[in-house]
Amino acid sequence: MAIAKAERLMNLALCLLGTRRPLSKRELRESIEAYLEAGSDDSFNRMFERDKDDLRELGLVIETVENLDGEVGYLARRDSNRLPPITLDAEEAAALGLAAKVWQQARLAGAASGALQKLRAAGLPEDVDPYGAHSALEPRIPVHEAAFEPLMLACRDRRPVLFEYRKATAARPEARHVEPWALECWRGHWYLAGYDRDRGAERVFRLSRITGRVRSRSGSYTAEVPDVVTVRETVASWAGETADRSARIRLRTGAGYPLRARATAVRELGDGWDELEVPYGHGLDAWLVEFGPDVVVLEPAELRADVVDRLRAVAKG
Repeated sequence: MAIAKAERLMNLALCLLGTRRPLSKRELRESIEAYLEAGSDDSFNRMFERDKDDLRELGLVIETVENLDGEVGYLARRDSNRLPPITLDAEEAAALGLAAKVWQQARLAGAASGALQKLRAAGLPEDVDPYGAHSALEPRIPVHEAAFEPLMLACRDRRPVLFEYRKATAARPEARHVEPWALECWRGHWYLAGYDRDRGAERVFRLSRITGRVRSRSGSYTAEVPDVVTVRETVASWAGETADRSARIRLRTGAGYPLRARATAVRELGDGWDELEVPYGHGLDAWLVEFGPDVVVLEPAELRADVVDRLRAVAKG
C-alpha cells in the first residue's frame, strides 16, 4: 500500500511539474492509472485531495487556477519549486541542527528531519553533520496537547476552527469559534493567539484548557491577521509580568511554587502559612484563583474583591 501511494504521488507530481497549463481533475484522472481505477467520482475526489495535500506538505508548490469557463485546474511551476544553490558553513549547519533537534520529541520531528534531507539534496556538504555539532546541548520543546497539531495546521492554512475551551474561572467548557493566527510556547505551556468570532476581538488561549477535538470550519478569515502577534506579551500581562505595583497574599506552606518564584518578599507566618509580596498587573486575579484554597489575598482590596467574584462564579457553575 505504501509503495502504491508513493508511486501515485510521484506520478501526480510529475504531471503537475510537466505541464505548461493548468490541468483539470478530469485530465489528471485520465493521466494517472491509479485514479482511473478509483471506483467512483467521490473516491477519486477524496484520493486526489489527500494526495494534493500530501504533496504540499512535502513542499511542492501547487497552484490552483480558474480558467475563463470557470473550470479549476492545477499546476506546479518549475520556477516556484526550484531551490537556489545553498551553501552553509559549519556554524550555520550547526544552528540548523539544533533547531531540528528541538522538535525531535514533538509532532514536527519528521518535518525537521525532512528539511535537513532536502538541504542535503540541495548541496549541504556531506562532511557537515548538523546533528553532530554541539552535541552536549539537548534543547527540547514539549508538545503534549492533542490540540497542537490541528491548530498548527490551521494556522498554516488559515482555516477557522471550533473547539471547547474551559477558562480558569469556569466550571464547564464552552464553544469558541476562532480564526487562529500563531502558536507560541511560554514557560513550558503552549498558547494560541487568534480572532474570537463570538467576542469580536483578539484572544489568547492556553492549549491545555482546550477539551475535546479541534474541528476545522469552512470559509475564509473575517478579520485581518496582524503583522506581529504578541502572544508572550499578552500572557505575561495576565501573569503580572508587566506590573508596576505589588499585592500582598497569604500562601499555604509548601504550595504555589510559581507564586513563590515570582515573589519579591516572603515572610513566614506560622500555622502553615507564609506571606508573599508579588507583582500585581492585569490578570493576576485569574491566576490566583487557580491556586484555590491555598491562597488568600490580603491587599489591595480591589484584587481581593476580583478574586472573590471569580470564586463565586466558579461555585455557581
